[in-house]
Amino acid sequence: MSFAFPIRVYWEDTDAGGIVFYANYLKFMERARTEWLRSLGIEQQKLRDTSGGIFVVSETSLKYHRPARLDDQLLVTAQLRQAGSASLIIEQRVLSNPERKSAPEELPAQALLCEGTIRIGWVNAASMRPSRLPASVSTVFERIASRGTPPGAASQQ
Repeated sequence: MSFAFPIRVYWEDTDAGGIVFYANYLKFMERARTEWLRSLGIEQQKLRDTSGGIFVVSETSLKYHRPARLDDQLLVTAQLRQAGSASLIIEQRVLSNPERKSAPEELPAQALLCEGTIRIGWVNAASMRPSRLPASVSTVFERIASRGTPPGAASQQ
């Protein structure tokens, strides 16, 4: 099971041809990861305030399959692939949203547009040096790894 977050494509997301600029898929994925963490009870600002640490992106790998265009409605997924003591690997996909078709020539239902993996690491916000995930965060990801996504997580697909 993966978390799914709806996004609409706006002018600011596109290039001169009305196609989503390739780097904006990373922005879409960032928004989905943030909302996924929030759905798990992990509020990043609160966590920074209490622990002094933050998540940073340390590695990305993306593959583009089809373009998204102006006004398209998308679903961006996030799913834990691997949890370590100081980092997470998250699988993400950007799909066309089958529930939001407005014209017959739009993409087929849930067409895969982009997919990738994102590694986020936990660092001390002041020094930017890697450190172990807080116990409260590790516990959430251990639970996901052992039982799947916890009940009650928002926007499940």
